[in-house]
Amino acid sequence: MKGMLFIVSLMLAVVVAGCDGGYESQTSSDEASMEAHGGALMASGSGNAEGHNNEGVEHYGKGHWDIAKDHFQQAVAADANLAEAHYNLALTLDKMGDHGEATRHFQMALDHGAGNPAIKDSGILKAHLGM
Repeated sequence: MKGMLFIVSLMLAVVVAGCDGGYESQTSSDEASMEAHGGALMASGSGNAEGHNNEGVEHYGKGHWDIAKDHFQQAVAADANLAEAHYNLALTLDKMGDHGEATRHFQMALDHGAGNPAIKDSGILKAHLGM
């Protein structure tokens, strides 16, 4: 009986140790970031607009819509060309039920970020813009 328990324990240890397997995630860091933040997009850079956008993303991921909206609006005010801020503001406005304003900001996100696959291929953006 002790021998059987030892073998089962050893097999369990091997299985648990092998679970990591050294494999890298198949999800890109951008996709992982979007998933972690409920689909909101981080912005690269260290300017005021990027800072407000990224702070808004953190609040968006926690469901703090009003705080996220405020940060995204400040990001857009600091840099009206920051596509991620328009996109995130649109997501937030959609969550808050303001679909007209959400559609307007989805269009601005597309206008300024058409080269960003996370924006141009977004299902919610396409639904708002009738694409």
